[in-house]
Amino acid sequence: MKLTSLSEITYLVEDELKQFNELFKKSLKSKAGLVDLVARYILRQKGKKIRPVLVLLSSKISGGINERSYRGATLVELLHTATLVHDDVVDNAEKRRGFKSINAVFKNKVAVLMGDYLLARGLMLAVDGNDFDFLRVITNTVKRMSEGELVQINKTRKLDNDEETYFRIISDKTASLLSTCCEIGARASTKDENKINAIKEFGENLGMAFQIRDDILDYVGTTKLFGKPLGGDIKEKKLTLPLIHALKNSGNGESKKILSAIKSGGNKLDIDYIVDFVKRHNGIAYAENVSKKFAEQAINNLSIFEDTEIKSGLQSIVNFVVERKN
Repeated sequence: MKLTSLSEITYLVEDELKQFNELFKKSLKSKAGLVDLVARYILRQKGKKIRPVLVLLSSKISGGINERSYRGATLVELLHTATLVHDDVVDNAEKRRGFKSINAVFKNKVAVLMGDYLLARGLMLAVDGNDFDFLRVITNTVKRMSEGELVQINKTRKLDNDEETYFRIISDKTASLLSTCCEIGARASTKDENKINAIKEFGENLGMAFQIRDDILDYVGTTKLFGKPLGGDIKEKKLTLPLIHALKNSGNGESKKILSAIKSGGNKLDIDYIVDFVKRHNGIAYAENVSKKFAEQAINNLSIFEDTEIKSGLQSIVNFVVERKN
């Protein structure tokens, strides 16, 4: 059975998501008035909950959902929310999921401290539940995400990103968290290392496919997921896979012209030219092929699990990721 939308996939853990939402809401409560105010503002910004869904599905396919599954889902959502709050400060973003960002409403100092609070709440939740295996996984993820962001900043300054470094960046920045969701979900319900490693690798490959597809959507389509603007990566001087491949396969003179345009800041005319350049030099087609290969690896990672509705749901997430248009 192929599920064709995120809502159909989410339906597989609909009741469990309700319990997760209650725990997540409870975990944000604070006696400090300003913290509670910002927390309530965060709860209004209802995202797609892809990460807790992954935790719950991974837990379900590995042995069954239990209290640790809910704590694991809450832990990763707190971490994810903390990174979004901090990212908006770094990027000076004005909006998040259709709402004004935390930094736009409450200013940078409050946003940074709120991000710290969210991370601390997640860690305390794991400590209080004696989920020390979760802590080992999540602290490594925070390290990887930070390293990936710093490597990307350095490459953005130098405009010299290559394919190998690009894969390292997206593995650390994006795939690491999806891999963590799946690993924590599995660890909550089984001690079978074969199952844990399989679902962990599934998350890693899913994350790679997801990010490459997201980078492709910077050059095609109408809008990106969560309303990100087209050409945003170009404006931010990020060299992603479609552009890296196009630069590699073009003449030296034209590639220098492209890099010069990106360095200058990329106005509307430059962005149109760069998008056309990427398409002419097969950057889109190449990146789509790579994304599909990671997706195939993710599907193969699930082969050790029995064919169930939950397995179909995880497979459908992969298909959704590589086929989405925004």
